[in-house]
Amino acid sequence: MSFLTTTGLASSSYKDAVEEVVRVVEAVGSLIMILGGLYAVLLYARRCMDSGSDGYQELRRNLGRAILLGLEVLIIADIVRTIIVDPTLESVGVLGIIVVIRIMLSFSLEVEIDGSWPWTHGRTEGSGKKP
Repeated sequence: MSFLTTTGLASSSYKDAVEEVVRVVEAVGSLIMILGGLYAVLLYARRCMDSGSDGYQELRRNLGRAILLGLEVLIIADIVRTIIVDPTLESVGVLGIIVVIRIMLSFSLEVEIDGSWPWTHGRTEGSGKKP
């Protein structure tokens, strides 16, 4: 055995490295939401100035997409942290609650963006009708 494994330094540095990766993934998720939101607002402003039309629905769709993508990335960070860094029964329970809340948020945003339930997409596209 090496000095690092007998003193616990190897596992500590591994956990620290994984924790840093999780922080980076969380930052990426946050940046996706922030930059995506700014981009959506800029597109909205440009559309309003160029054509004078109201692009409110497009703004809502673009904002929703940015939030959805950011939430998905944040869920990845939560899963990695729970599985690798802190695999206790309590942390798994907290992860479960967080994932359920974020999935419900994602689901409601998707319904808000598309204007229909996700399971009706195949039927409305195949029938040629708009939802």
